[in-house]
Amino acid sequence: MAVLSRSDVEHVAHLARLGLTDAELARLEGQLNHILDQYTILATLDTEAIAPTAQTIELENILRDDIVMPSLAVEDALANAPEREGDFIVVPAIIGYEG
Repeated sequence: MAVLSRSDVEHVAHLARLGLTDAELARLEGQLNHILDQYTILATLDTEAIAPTAQTIELENILRDDIVMPSLAVEDALANAPEREGDFIVVPAIIGYEG
């Protein structure tokens, strides 16, 4: 049975850039070890007769139909733009664009 030590939890928290208190580290250590214990129990189950699946629940499309509808007029869409050039919103360059 795998057991995570306090230093293991601190290391993972550091990698994830989580600033955890001592109380949070202690609680997380217990919770992660409980998860590993549960996984150990599940790993003992015989799953040979169960076909591999990528999805365990039925998928259902919950999206609406894609119906073409009139959109905003250009003037309405750009009405609150802080700066515009023609029919476009002007934004600051992010990647060294020399326009």
